[in-house]
Amino acid sequence: MNRLDDDRLSMNETSPADATADAAIGAALARRDALGRLGRYAAAGLILPPGLAALPALAANSEDDTYDQDSVLKAATDFFGETTEGLAKVIEKAFKEQGRPNAYIQGQEAGAAITVGLRYGDGTLMMKRGGSAQVYWAGPSVGFDLGANASKVFTLVYKLPKASAIYRRFPGVDGSLYYIGGAGINYQRADGITLAPIRLGVGLRAGASVGYIHYRREKSVNPF
Repeated sequence: MNRLDDDRLSMNETSPADATADAAIGAALARRDALGRLGRYAAAGLILPPGLAALPALAANSEDDTYDQDSVLKAATDFFGETTEGLAKVIEKAFKEQGRPNAYIQGQEAGAAITVGLRYGDGTLMMKRGGSAQVYWAGPSVGFDLGANASKVFTLVYKLPKASAIYRRFPGVDGSLYYIGGAGINYQRADGITLAPIRLGVGLRAGASVGYIHYRREKSVNPF
């Protein structure tokens, strides 16, 4: 190999250090260009940071997937066949304390108690975003509980992820019973899901907020 060939080889060869430096410079330039484009898009309102971009969608879904207070009052009034000041007040109380429900149950139940009571019922679960399911429930209650009743029940359901999530035990929230003007409401809660049964008329049992209710796919005489 002559001297001319040696000179050409030395001109074409690149040391490892030089190659690393060139790669670093190239990566830095690429990052600079990407950041520049990101800034231009953000300034034009084409993109938002991930957290902010999600907020409008979440708000829209929340409205679409839940019932407003007027719709619930109308549905409850149609179901019970009458409206009372007490019904409007317990629904208002539920919205104030729990927000907007994403489902409700229309059903009927019967029960009786002398200190220790039993309650049985059945109804249809309706979800705002679509879908329904048949539901049966039963459960015991213990405490200041005296009387018997057979009544319709309109239950508000909060944060139910899917219809099948209703099939489980829901303990009553002690002290949550609220009764006014012939209407009563109490809360049952499990794993972030809250149920708020509303009842009208005579025979409302004061102990309904104590104990638990087991919601099932099929009817059962076993209250536990």
